[in-house]
Amino acid sequence: MSALLPVVDARARILDGLTPKPAETVALGDALGRTLAAPLAALRTQPPWDCSAMDGYAVRAADATVGARLKVVGESAAGRSFAGEIGAGDAARIFTGAPVPKGADAVLLQEDADRDGDAVTPREAALAGRHIRRAGLDFQAGETLLDAGRRLGARDLALAAALGHGALSVARRPRVAILATGDELVAPGAEVGPDQIVASNAFAIAGVVAGEGGEAIDLGIAPDDRDAIRAAVERAFAAEADILVTLGGASVGDHDLVRPVLEEAGVALDFWKIAMRPGKPMMAGRRDATLVLGLPGNPVSAIVCALLFLVPALRRLSGRADATPGLRPARLGRDMPANDHREDYMRAALSFDDAGRPVATAFPRQDSSMLRPLADAECLLVRAPNAPAASAGDPCLILELPYPL
Repeated sequence: MSALLPVVDARARILDGLTPKPAETVALGDALGRTLAAPLAALRTQPPWDCSAMDGYAVRAADATVGARLKVVGESAAGRSFAGEIGAGDAARIFTGAPVPKGADAVLLQEDADRDGDAVTPREAALAGRHIRRAGLDFQAGETLLDAGRRLGARDLALAAALGHGALSVARRPRVAILATGDELVAPGAEVGPDQIVASNAFAIAGVVAGEGGEAIDLGIAPDDRDAIRAAVERAFAAEADILVTLGGASVGDHDLVRPVLEEAGVALDFWKIAMRPGKPMMAGRRDATLVLGLPGNPVSAIVCALLFLVPALRRLSGRADATPGLRPARLGRDMPANDHREDYMRAALSFDDAGRPVATAFPRQDSSMLRPLADAECLLVRAPNAPAASAGDPCLILELPYPL
């Protein structure tokens, strides 16, 4: 368990055995950010009838020639259709979205016609089918429009509403318990002692959880005390957390107690130490149905590990089809030295060259304790283990940082 595990292998072992949470039904207005548990089919046809795409006059194209005089026999508006039929020489005033009356096969634009009382004269000839949206143009009843595993955005909710659904079947939100550990930590806003620092990691991890549609459970800060850490860990299991994330205390120092406490609590650790920078001292294991991730205490290490391992786990539990974060090709913005045996995730700025290709420029300082460069970063520049030296302009891979990270 002490050997350094490649990132791809660590992620595969974390995801192994994770299955989507049971489905639940929620109101459409509460479904933003949730993941569909079942395909969504249209309950209706849209539009349900031929309708006008413009304001004008519903006519028969054969009659609506330049200079013809047509009789206006009625009006069709959205929600108030014309019940009659358009016969030879007839026209009906029509508005955008209104049903096209029976007998009409074209819409004469109002700006292409002259109106005189109940008569209208075309200045441009109407063409059959023009300015008419046919029934089913958008979708047909029974047609599947949204697939299971899709995370719902604002556009998806609009589509689901148009399909006729007032409630949706979605995967239950994964519950993630978050425990920060360390005598040196105090909550933001509290008085900071001479040997203490403000705890920040838990807020980032909770933000990652919320950003992925999960539910964060704050276990607070536990001091470097076996009993305190054990009590907090047991609270996570009692809350039936799907994932327990511990922050700090995962190394091998005298005050790094998380690993032995987890083992005493019955957590079967799968691995410890990953061949990556930052984030080497990360561990993973399970107790029953709960996945346990022990993230490093350094802020950048914790957040990078969350992106690479916690996010995929949350997506798998949510039933997402895109569990694994995708890397994007880019170009180097400056020369890079050869890499060592660990996969490197470097904070970088993102720009574009004259050809529109993304260019990643790694920041000169990459210390894993520094949050400011991470806040300024637009992507992580990924360098493979033992990558040779590279020059500005050479191809590279980046991991874009998602909002709201």
